Amino acid sequence: MEKSTNSWTVPVAVEDVPEAGLHLEIEAPTAIRTELAKLAGLRELPRLAAVFDLTRQGAGVHVSGQVNAILGQTCIVTLEPMESELAEAVDVTFSPSVSAPAATAAEGHHAKSDDEEPPEPLIGGTVDLGALATEFLLLGIDPYPRKPGVQFSPPEAENGGDHPFAALEGLKKRLGGGQS
Repeated sequence: MEKSTNSWTVPVAVEDVPEAGLHLEIEAPTAIRTELAKLAGLRELPRLAAVFDLTRQGAGVHVSGQVNAILGQTCIVTLEPMESELAEAVDVTFSPSVSAPAATAAEGHHAKSDDEEPPEPLIGGTVDLGALATEFLLLGIDPYPRKPGVQFSPPEAENGGDHPFAALEGLKKRLGGGQS
């Protein structure tokens, strides 16, 4: 049996979400953070937490909140270790039926605009908040982190040539012209 890449699971059954809504704060344990750091290519993941508000929408559920993390990365300019903070907003609707938006529009409510995401599938009547937090963590990581205030400056050309092959041209002249 193949091991799942998502080891942080915090399942919440839609039927357990009261009509007034549900507020949850979750934090990943050390072993999960270590595994996710390896998966994400981070040096370390000292903190991963999320705050979610769940509200019922018929048979579905709307999840809003924020994923917060401290990422141990390596600066791409200086190659020095650095820490950066991640704060990703979450706003996702889960629906047991793909045709739910069409039914809502047919009931006289306004149809969703092209900007809005379609609902995510609700499988088994459960939303996995750990998987959701992991997804937003992975999507929010800056693949090219830089320490604050660090700028990349290309190296100066030694010969001061105005084209990429100026150095080769100078070498050719020093070695005897290269005539055939």
